Amino acid sequence: MAQVYFIGAGPGDPDLITVKGRDLIARADLVLYAGSLVPPQVVAWARPGARVVDSAPLTLEQTHALLMEAVRAGGLAARVHTGDPSLYGAVAEQAALLDAEGVAWAIVPGVTAAFAAAAMAGVGFTVPQGTQSLVITRAPGRTAVPEAEALAAFAARGCSMAVYLSAALAGEVRSGLLAGGLDPGTPVVAGHRVGWPDGAVARTTVDGLADEVARRGWSGQVVFLVLPGQDRPGAPSRLYAADFTHGRREAGNCSE
Repeated sequence: MAQVYFIGAGPGDPDLITVKGRDLIARADLVLYAGSLVPPQVVAWARPGARVVDSAPLTLEQTHALLMEAVRAGGLAARVHTGDPSLYGAVAEQAALLDAEGVAWAIVPGVTAAFAAAAMAGVGFTVPQGTQSLVITRAPGRTAVPEAEALAAFAARGCSMAVYLSAALAGEVRSGLLAGGLDPGTPVVAGHRVGWPDGAVARTTVDGLADEVARRGWSGQVVFLVLPGQDRPGAPSRLYAADFTHGRREAGNCSE
């Protein structure tokens, strides 16, 4: 059994956390959450008497000390991260410290902002017999991005993209996408604080995304969904075609 769980809280809507994540928060002796990104409603399931701590002002060493205090007392710790812990999270360094102390840990996945934004906008990343790939990436800022993973390199492939952590770099995002050969009119959905009560999405284009963000005054918690397949006529999925055989249905086996 794990003693520490890294829990994906989802994008902000407390109903978008998994049942497993919610139940672990309700059982935990320590609930340590990133208060700058995780709303307090998500950790409101903590049981009476549990210690609930906002980790936003803490260092890695301080959060580790809190986790170890709970573990050494025989308790269960819930480390609650925004979205999904596997994306732009700090799980690896926290887990390494726990490994060094012989502490068992596990990860509970969560809904990431890109999927919440796509749902809110009513769009898909893949198009039947069209765009079939999604790249999740970010623009280079205070944290570097490998040259091989430049926005232009991904844009040149014509796949869908979810660009995180880049609201302040919207102009650079636009330039990178255009440098990769994307048409300036390629559809883009900008999602701001999706899942929060004031969350919103805006439909724009590659050429207009920087102006749209500036016009709305969005400075953080923005994800850009670049959707080259959305403006092309798509074919229906083959899965439900009458002449398509799969493990549950033979071609032509249709009821009138």
